Amino acid sequence: MAVPARTVRIAAAAYPLDALPTLGAVEDKIARWVAEAAADGAELLVFPEYGAMELAAPAGEAIVASLDASLEAVSAARDRIDAVHADLAARHKVHILGASGPRLGADGRYRNTARLFAPSGRSGAQDKRVMTPFEHDWGIVPGESTQVFDTTLGRIGVAICYDSEFPMLVRAMIEAGAGIILVPSCTEFVSGYHRIRTSAMARALEGTCVAVVSPTVGDSTWSPAVDYNNGAAGIYVPAERGLSETGILAEGQFNDPGWVHATADLAALARLADTGEMRNRADWQLQPGGTDALPAATIVPLL
Repeated sequence: MAVPARTVRIAAAAYPLDALPTLGAVEDKIARWVAEAAADGAELLVFPEYGAMELAAPAGEAIVASLDASLEAVSAARDRIDAVHADLAARHKVHILGASGPRLGADGRYRNTARLFAPSGRSGAQDKRVMTPFEHDWGIVPGESTQVFDTTLGRIGVAICYDSEFPMLVRAMIEAGAGIILVPSCTEFVSGYHRIRTSAMARALEGTCVAVVSPTVGDSTWSPAVDYNNGAAGIYVPAERGLSETGILAEGQFNDPGWVHATADLAALARLADTGEMRNRADWQLQPGGTDALPAATIVPLL
């Protein structure tokens, strides 16, 4: 594995969902959040799963009250909000994982899609691969491929919420060279938050990588789709002397909105894969089934 010769300053959002009156107001909110994180030196900014449901509110209460209509409204606004993220990434010279949300495909079905924007002007999309029960009820369908994004910060994978609970899916990203796994999340119950937190820490341990959790937080009863949200932002690595005794680089207070920041030493992590106290990444193949073929991850250049 090539050793990245750098550290990366990461900001994970604990993001409250607001019923804003216009798309312009949503854009202004995102711009404020990005400017705040960039002012603290962040190079990689992570927004949560289903944060894009804010895009339904400007369409009016009748739209928001209908799940089908709100999915349609959010999908219709995604190109506009994607352009805003692309401009902010270029202007602040940062990488931004925009909040995920429903996107209508050519087949007439919705997928839960997150898009990573680079300051180069390039972007790439990752669809959620494994649907939760409520997403099945919504009619959201899984994506069919796994991407790893090649950036100036190193290779980055995106495991949207429930996807982080499946080791083989994330392992495919690790095998493709990902040193950072982004975990945007949206969990209604406290138990759901702890499942995602536990999964992110486990994936960081297995892959000797950084795992970044960005949740939606607080009550948003204006939206039946994302009415209750519990979580805390966190940035995790393997527990290792000299890196982090607990595996926690940074973690916010529960349901406290705002950014959580940490600097991750990717070069140290790459060295630990072969020289750490334990060698989970290198020793993956030693477990039963460890040499089985993994699903391929496509490398998408955003340089």
